[in-house]
Amino acid sequence: MKNILVLCTGNSCRSQMAHGYLAQMTPGKAKVFSAGIETHGLNQNAVAIMKEDGIDISDHTSNHVDEYQDISWDFIITVCDHANENCPFIPAPKAVRLHQNFEDPSKKSGSEDERQAAFQKTRNEIKAYCTAFVSEHLAG
Repeated sequence: MKNILVLCTGNSCRSQMAHGYLAQMTPGKAKVFSAGIETHGLNQNAVAIMKEDGIDISDHTSNHVDEYQDISWDFIITVCDHANENCPFIPAPKAVRLHQNFEDPSKKSGSEDERQAAFQKTRNEIKAYCTAFVSEHLAG
């Protein structure tokens, strides 16, 4: 069983979406956790956009990376540049560290349709990334 940490700035949106997809894609293969270098609470737009794709993240919590100090990580995935650049040191000598920046849809202004489109775009990009990650690192 692999331990995967998905890390973002506030653990409210992008890391939560990746957590949801990775958990769904890796049953019996991985334990998935998400955290932030800050905690901003679970973004309800992220919950709604994931529900549209059949993934329920409504019971997720916004966690700080320090809460997971005692876990031996196999993979640490940062999903935003800010977390990648400002993350505190995580002692995980065997962890594969990966980074992919995704636009933060919660920062999108405009009409409700434009904000909805931003969440869909980010969700779809995260889903594609997670699919490729699982195929490359956890297949078999």
